[in-house]
Amino acid sequence: MNGLVANGRAHRRERGFTLLEVMIALLIFGVGLLTVAGLQSVSKRANYEALQRTTASFLAMDMLERMRVNKGRLNFYVQGNMELGGGTRAVPGSLCNSLADNCDGIDIARADLYLWEQLLDGVAEDLGGTATGGLVSPTACLDSNVGGGGSGVYTVAIAWRGVTELTDPAADDCGDDTGLYGDDNEFRRVLVISAFIDAT
Repeated sequence: MNGLVANGRAHRRERGFTLLEVMIALLIFGVGLLTVAGLQSVSKRANYEALQRTTASFLAMDMLERMRVNKGRLNFYVQGNMELGGGTRAVPGSLCNSLADNCDGIDIARADLYLWEQLLDGVAEDLGGTATGGLVSPTACLDSNVGGGGSGVYTVAIAWRGVTELTDPAADDCGDDTGLYGDDNEFRRVLVISAFIDAT
């Protein structure tokens, strides 16, 4: 008889999980899922910021190469405090797409600046009539340490709007205080690339 009673007690103890154990397991599982969802959001923002920086880098190098090719007219690329972005450039008389256009260096510089601004604004990619490529609220500034063109260091600075608030990068004043990047430029991202161009 004692053997049966002992087996019955042992059997009752091994019934399964209690409701409290199931609720604790669900709580731990839920916290884990929320953490993964939060990480996914952070990862998407970081990837988007990296894509914008890569695009800005590509565009800056593209403009420097355009200037190297048309080195006889460098002064037409760097004109005072000129800022590009947001469709500020008028369509030039010719886009200099073929030899039949008979473009000189000035025409090529005008076409380069116009086409480059179009790349900044992302007009090559379109969704329902809205440009979706390029950078978010871009501003580009071209500068040099040589007045009137000639051999020297040329700088391309590109500012765009980031996703999260950061301290204003004081690397360059391109796009500074335009209102495009928050009250204190907390959303402003800036990429600055300088290169020596030999105009001879």
